[in-house]
Amino acid sequence: MRGYFGIGVEGISKPMNLGALLRTAHAFGASFVFTIGAAFDTRGVRASDTSDAKQHLPLYAFDGLEDLTLPKGCQLVGVELTDDAVDLPSFRHPLMAAYVLGPERGSLSPALQARCSHIVKIPTRFCINVGLAGALVMYDRTLALGKFAPRPVGSLAQPEALPAHVQGGQVFRKKKP
Repeated sequence: MRGYFGIGVEGISKPMNLGALLRTAHAFGASFVFTIGAAFDTRGVRASDTSDAKQHLPLYAFDGLEDLTLPKGCQLVGVELTDDAVDLPSFRHPLMAAYVLGPERGSLSPALQARCSHIVKIPTRFCINVGLAGALVMYDRTLALGKFAPRPVGSLAQPEALPAHVQGGQVFRKKKP
């Protein structure tokens, strides 16, 4: 899969949710994880992050929104259940993205929503757990940008294998003098 992504959360307070998000981000190949204005117990994070993700991908802890810095060209994508948000299954994921989720029992701050390049929503009837929401966003990104065989038409059919990649000949971008 080309590009990279990071995932973060604003105002998270439950360490088990952050640990689950870290573990899932590690499993889906995230490049980094971040928090904005978080307050959590580190021991609780370790209890739910059974993959020890902090040893394998960076965790950036920003004190506030004004401290949030992202790599050049990285688009901030807010995940929020609002009327004007794009449904996640219809969203075209940027190659370079940082997804940000709201806190438990809350929403993304208006200031953070204003800073986002895109706002997407998971098409559910009500809000779901922040760890689960992060997992769904990362899974959708994998489906959208990964190279998978198309789904079969019938439920009993087997998916067709992807054709083997064919290496082409050597390509010279500039002619040698």
